[in-house]
Amino acid sequence: MNVKPLFDRVVIKNVEAEETTKSGIILTSAAKEKPQMAEVLAVGPGGMVDGKEVAMQVKVGQKIIYSKYAGTEVKLDGQEMIIVRQSDILAVVE
Repeated sequence: MNVKPLFDRVVIKNVEAEETTKSGIILTSAAKEKPQMAEVLAVGPGGMVDGKEVAMQVKVGQKIIYSKYAGTEVKLDGQEMIIVRQSDILAVVE
């Protein structure tokens, strides 16, 4: 199933969090913090949003950092995704 976001929405997939700390301690799934880094899977067309013209700044395949509590989590075909507004994206990781 293909997801096509509308307006200024972006579909992202979380990048898996590290399972060990820098000092070598292995973390359980309960101790892991929700990752804020994700990969862009689909980008909406932009356009008029709340009376303002919005140009999309991200592209499919880019790695991004987004706000901690942003977006709506969805699960399609067994794949977990998050749909966020472009304004909830804080940075592009290069």
